[in-house]
Amino acid sequence: MKYISTRGKSTPVTSAQAILMGLAPDGGLFLPEKFPFFLPEELAEITELNYQRLAQKILGLYLTDFSGDELRTFTEKAYGENFDTPEITPITMVGQNLGFLELWHGPTCAFKDLALQLLPHLLTAATRKTSVDQEIVLLVATSGDTGKAALEGFKDVVGTKVIVFYPKDGVSVIQKRQMITQEGENTYVVGVRGNFDQAQAGVKTLFSDDNLDKEMAEAGKSFSSANSINWGRLVPQIVYYFKVWGDLVKNNQLAWGETFNLVVPTGNFGNILAAYYGKKMGLPLYKLICASNCNHVLTDFIKTGEYNRNRQFYQTLSPSMDILVSSNLERLLYELVGQDHQAVTAYMEDLREQGSYCLTIEQRARLQESFWAGFATEAETTSALKEVFTQFKYLIDPHTAVGYKVYLDYLQETGDQRLTVIASTASPFKFNTGVARALFGEKVEESKDEFSLLKQLAEYIGIKLPRGLVGLEAKPTLHYRTIDPGAMEGTVREILGL
Repeated sequence: MKYISTRGKSTPVTSAQAILMGLAPDGGLFLPEKFPFFLPEELAEITELNYQRLAQKILGLYLTDFSGDELRTFTEKAYGENFDTPEITPITMVGQNLGFLELWHGPTCAFKDLALQLLPHLLTAATRKTSVDQEIVLLVATSGDTGKAALEGFKDVVGTKVIVFYPKDGVSVIQKRQMITQEGENTYVVGVRGNFDQAQAGVKTLFSDDNLDKEMAEAGKSFSSANSINWGRLVPQIVYYFKVWGDLVKNNQLAWGETFNLVVPTGNFGNILAAYYGKKMGLPLYKLICASNCNHVLTDFIKTGEYNRNRQFYQTLSPSMDILVSSNLERLLYELVGQDHQAVTAYMEDLREQGSYCLTIEQRARLQESFWAGFATEAETTSALKEVFTQFKYLIDPHTAVGYKVYLDYLQETGDQRLTVIASTASPFKFNTGVARALFGEKVEESKDEFSLLKQLAEYIGIKLPRGLVGLEAKPTLHYRTIDPGAMEGTVREILGL
């Protein structure tokens, strides 16, 4: 299978080449030339597969220049004892028609592990397949979770370096601590005095700098990405949506042929886009419900057809969604405009120059066929988190609470009672301040630091802390760099010795 750019000015490449390059040379995002589709009898087989075999099956449809033996080895290594449950992505049902898909059982306690425990295997194999004799430098902009997952996944992987830029004051205390204590001779963590969008824009600028690219090549290095702009990051996320459907059918919670809804807390649009691709492949999904926080640029886009980033940026209790420029939306645009490269390029130019673009009436109707959207304020997020714990005795993080609140809004507006699954994207223990605010109130929160709250919450709920967070407060700080957004290129040059 070949991969093309959403902007149409790059030569089709193999999956290995697409993974290595990350971003297409014309600035677009790679997409497969066509999407595979499961017939009903093929879907039936999925219900009998464990996570590793299911991942091998789905990846094999897209990554056709990787052998079955390679993919089997990679998936067994990626999804093993590094996850704290053999199910990998278990579902917790809290009622007949509502469940939470727990995507946070990996080593960094966030859904990014499902892709970033696999990507290093794909990337190193892709290097061999393409005969690239260069050091791969992964540039990562993170709103909180991708950074740690990339650092952990690529730690001490031979032939790679990982440079992570994060908004200095725009992640949780736990997220920041996870990153600045990261071990590994090839890992670099840099705080940016700004927001995620500024860090992401800086990374994209570095990718598109032809002069820097030439200098990198002369030095025996090349850039790649661990963000979801990289197809190798996005395609593994399709797997868990097939897994949740297979488990629901196998456990008689969903009838064969019956449709269900997915609620996905969304910032950069990668996680919900993976679900959309699952639907294109034959998953019986009815609505993809996009849940945003106060930075509800995606909600407005889905409801009105206008994408407008010219608005106030908010730092919230759900920092991984504090994003105004959702990079993966470009891939969906390609579908909405009928795979018209020129239309995608024009929209992206409008976004770059004016900060906004607007779909046609027909394109908006096409969008709303699959998507519904809503958002939660800070107060509503806190209230939803408390409600879930009070009503179901189930603890969720603030991002998942945003999803629950939007689910309630969807129910009220549509009356749709079909089974719905909410993607639970992170462990609640990564966001102790927000969780404590919901359960204990402001007074307790003010009297304790983040790690005291971590222990208090674990005791209150009566469960063990995730392995990835145990002893985190005692680890030494290893990364101290803090820069302005304009210093990103100079920092990369310094790290790489250019």
